[in-house]
Amino acid sequence: MTIFAVTIGGAIGSLLRYSLGLTLANAFRNAYIPVSMIVVNSLGSFGLGAFIAIEHLASDSLIYATVAIGFFGGFTTFSTFSVEALDLFSQKRYVHMIVYVSLSVLLCIGFFILGYVILTLE
Repeated sequence: MTIFAVTIGGAIGSLLRYSLGLTLANAFRNAYIPVSMIVVNSLGSFGLGAFIAIEHLASDSLIYATVAIGFFGGFTTFSTFSVEALDLFSQKRYVHMIVYVSLSVLLCIGFFILGYVILTLE
């Protein structure tokens, strides 16, 4: 059952990432860095942080498998981030690569913390 839950969550997350990524890529097509993946990964980090903060959901193994591993695993993408960073590097756009990598890491961690903190405030 867990494999099915991860599969369903991953399929939904991947489709949403693809759709949102295309929309954002078109909106920011003249950007110097891959804005679409920064936004998608930051949103995914925020959502995962918020989900983890909801202990009664995060402690249920089937819900965790569906949402945390499946959906957010499919929605966010470290592999695309890596390809885009390497593309910037191979084009000798070193400053853009450093900005992209730095923003991605800082925003994803920051948005995860923000999502977690917002839901744990009492």
